[in-house]
Amino acid sequence: MFYSDAYDVIVVGGGHAGTEAALAAARMGAHTLLLSHNIETLGQMSCNPAIGGIGKGHLVKEVDALDGLMARATDRAGIQFRILNARKGPAVRATRAQADRLLYKAAVRGALENQPGLELFQQAVDDLIVENNRVTGVVTQIGLKFRARTVVLTTGTFLGGRIHVGLNSFEGGRLGDPPANALSRRLRELPFNVERLKTGTPPRIDSRSIDYTGLQAQPGDQPTPVFSFLGSREEHPEQRCCHITHTNTETHEIIRGSLSRSPLFTGVIDGVGPRYCPSIEDKVVRFADRNSHQIFIEPEGLSSNEVYPNGISTSLPFDVQQALVRSMKGFSRARITRPGYAIEYDFFDPRDLKPGLETKFIEGLFFAGQINGTTGYEEAAAQGLLAGINAVLRLRDMDAWCPGREQAYLGVLVDDLLTCGTSEPYRMFTSRAEFRLLLREDNADLRLTEKGRELGVVTEARWRAFELKREAIELERQRLRDIWIRPGTAEGDRVAATLGISLSHETRALDLLSRPELSYQALSRLPGIGPGPADKAVAEQLDIQAKYAGYIRRQQVEIDKLRQKEAIELPVDLDYLQVRGLSTETREKLARNRPLTLGQAGRIPGMTPAAISLLLIHLKKRSA
Repeated sequence: MFYSDAYDVIVVGGGHAGTEAALAAARMGAHTLLLSHNIETLGQMSCNPAIGGIGKGHLVKEVDALDGLMARATDRAGIQFRILNARKGPAVRATRAQADRLLYKAAVRGALENQPGLELFQQAVDDLIVENNRVTGVVTQIGLKFRARTVVLTTGTFLGGRIHVGLNSFEGGRLGDPPANALSRRLRELPFNVERLKTGTPPRIDSRSIDYTGLQAQPGDQPTPVFSFLGSREEHPEQRCCHITHTNTETHEIIRGSLSRSPLFTGVIDGVGPRYCPSIEDKVVRFADRNSHQIFIEPEGLSSNEVYPNGISTSLPFDVQQALVRSMKGFSRARITRPGYAIEYDFFDPRDLKPGLETKFIEGLFFAGQINGTTGYEEAAAQGLLAGINAVLRLRDMDAWCPGREQAYLGVLVDDLLTCGTSEPYRMFTSRAEFRLLLREDNADLRLTEKGRELGVVTEARWRAFELKREAIELERQRLRDIWIRPGTAEGDRVAATLGISLSHETRALDLLSRPELSYQALSRLPGIGPGPADKAVAEQLDIQAKYAGYIRRQQVEIDKLRQKEAIELPVDLDYLQVRGLSTETREKLARNRPLTLGQAGRIPGMTPAAISLLLIHLKKRSA
């Protein structure tokens, strides 16, 4: 039977991608339904209890700039906050927070239940309703049909999920949850390219069974960082300390002696695992010359006795897990509360997607999160937000939106996936962005909030706060630009003496700020210049923009060149066999990837400048 209501957008899955997709669509005014196999697991942190990190924190800030939930939920649930790379340049500084799992899930659930235009329904989806290559709804496991004009699939690790502990394996979407096998079979009937990936998680430990004596403490930063542009430290719950231990030669011998019982090394697991989050058995084999690996002991929450030993993800048998855990310092009496495991699942080649994350083959169907081959909460949330936005734009017959590589890490992520595909779980790093000096955490709102307002995904409250910040930055920049420091005057001499420099010509106060040794706070204390606004975010922007102005100008030149290539579109029906001079390998790559622009074609691995020139010549002849 059909459910009585029809929807504009249906989101399948209530993880980090699904919740952001549903909230974004509803904020834009779409009648939205979020379907989950279990409403109690909405916003669940399936693996580590942490948000952010290098590259990942940048994505969270971008989601926040577009009024997404992840940063705000983290501020309400974070029990430890740190700035990684704090001593390095602003481009690679990143926020990371340990989160209380229950508080995080409660923050997500509360946001979903209080979002106007969004409804929740508990049912697993088994089928899609597709008519004339267009999705028109979904069918649940009890045969209930829901109509919708667009559908966003955010299935995580549930499609054909199989869990491995040693040589034992069983079906599951994650430990304790059933897989989505019927939906997996249905998607395999459609013209998508499907493959398998693998991820894993470590055993959880009862913290009361750990001897913390002698373990290295790892406290959070003071003052405590804040994740959301709208957040405050007053929202943070009680803060907790993490600890560090290490594996040792005994640990590694235990692992090496058990590889014959490892599904990873006996060929039982076919899926490729994440390169940058390998299992402990993989690390021991790949880095055989190392006698020790660092393990971070992360609390799961304020009301939980469990800890997450970050660094020993494993699918070894339980008895081996117990032995390797107890071989580490402080863990001789450790009690495992949940075994570690690996999980294999279906993912679909992201090169079969359009830039807005709509599938090329089924109109109105969008994919977001691990279904596209990514790994990580943050990567999933960013994709979910983008898919939710574009699902609504599709309803309104408007062009899809995706930021460029020069605008956001979200743009880098999507372009990487659509251009190159992936053969392993894709994780974001700052090193993936060629314009990372412009794509900092601190300016995510300046880059994206105005566009979000234009799209209709940014609420009035955030827009007002953003306008006040932007205006304060511009007013202070203008004030400093109008202050002149002149040599030979009493004021100029005092400034020169304070800075220990010699002024040979008149200088604007704003130009003084470009000096690497002079911070905004120090500048504000100089005679005749201060005090300026108290908002630290305003001071930070002025400081960074002044000190990196030359580098930013050079990157802008490169961006202009990129945009020239991105402006040259490649026809969808372009026959690459007709492009004279291309090698067979190049033709095959272009035909497989079907790049949308000349710029995207140039980023396909193995594509040469000569091939791009031949393409450009062909396009000119074609249009002549």
